[in-house]
Amino acid sequence: MKPSRYFLQLLFICLLFIQCKEETKVVKSISSKNTVKYAKGFSIENYNGFSIVTVKNPWPNATKTYTYILKEKKGKVPDSLTKNPIINVPIKRIVVTSTTHIPSLEMLNEEKKLIGFPNLDYISSEKVRKLIEQKKIKELGNNQSLNTEVLLDLQPDVIIGYGIDNNNPTLDNLQKSGLKIMLNGDWNEETPLGKAEWIKFFGAIFAKQKKANELFSKIEKDYLRTIEIAKRATSTPTVLAGDIFEGKWYLPKGTSWGSLLLKEANSNYLWKETTGTGSLSLSFETVFEKAKKADLWITSGQFSSLKEMTDANPHYAQFDAFKNKNVYSFSRKKGKTGGILYYELAPNRPDIVLKDLVKILHPELLIGYEPFFFEKLK
Repeated sequence: MKPSRYFLQLLFICLLFIQCKEETKVVKSISSKNTVKYAKGFSIENYNGFSIVTVKNPWPNATKTYTYILKEKKGKVPDSLTKNPIINVPIKRIVVTSTTHIPSLEMLNEEKKLIGFPNLDYISSEKVRKLIEQKKIKELGNNQSLNTEVLLDLQPDVIIGYGIDNNNPTLDNLQKSGLKIMLNGDWNEETPLGKAEWIKFFGAIFAKQKKANELFSKIEKDYLRTIEIAKRATSTPTVLAGDIFEGKWYLPKGTSWGSLLLKEANSNYLWKETTGTGSLSLSFETVFEKAKKADLWITSGQFSSLKEMTDANPHYAQFDAFKNKNVYSFSRKKGKTGGILYYELAPNRPDIVLKDLVKILHPELLIGYEPFFFEKLK
């Protein structure tokens, strides 16, 4: 006897209910609480056998959210999530595209899994430079036109990309070719600890979340401790930042990463009232009028000496900070091929940057400490 249509429908509904119930059991078997505390651009939710990484703001004013499923070896991903990119973890072969990604690999002891990078000369890390010299990391051109042939030959488990806007045809084409892409928006974070917390992103893809959490917790603890030390200062020096590039003076906006660090170091950054996370673009005259009597000057890293500064623009010598030789730069600490270490490491280590600034601004508070990034120009 043929089963009735009603019976088949009922059987289908029961099977569907059981399947949904099983999926719910899988998904809810571990707390899904987001483990990210300061960063606004991503979240990590852990489940039984897999994690969900959501990247919310990979570039300014992004309107799309990107969801990635990180699947463990024996993990089972519910059908409802399989529409998202699934990446098997821990990954064994990785390509990253920003020098700010390098310190996370190194801190997690995973730099040997790096197999490609665009414009290798920018990398400063001594460990990674040795790997480059040993020909273990391939040159990939530049970010806007990555060498597709080399990448297809390398077959990395994942490519960590970043975007300036919603227009990156190279990454789109690589994804269409079957390669796994994950977007990283560390550069778009607005706070020092928010930037540093992206080490958890890399901890997730290397299946080292516990290690990443421990590393970040130490950075956080040291950073917050230094803020408390800075509060003991009895003075608040005025600070000028940046310098002229192609006819315009560029300096941090008042709510930017650099400005927040100056605030936490207990200084009076002269453009702290402005809003935005990027850079202001001003004329020399505007800057000079406001900052000619500033106590201290932190340059952009263009110059390695006071003479280099006046050779580029003799009017720099009119500032009190220049006259008093209170000009600081991070330009002298470079990698073997000229990459400036500050650009690579500072976003990952705001605890060190803040300590440097407190030592420069309030030397009496950190007796015996020598700044790591910054040097007074001579």
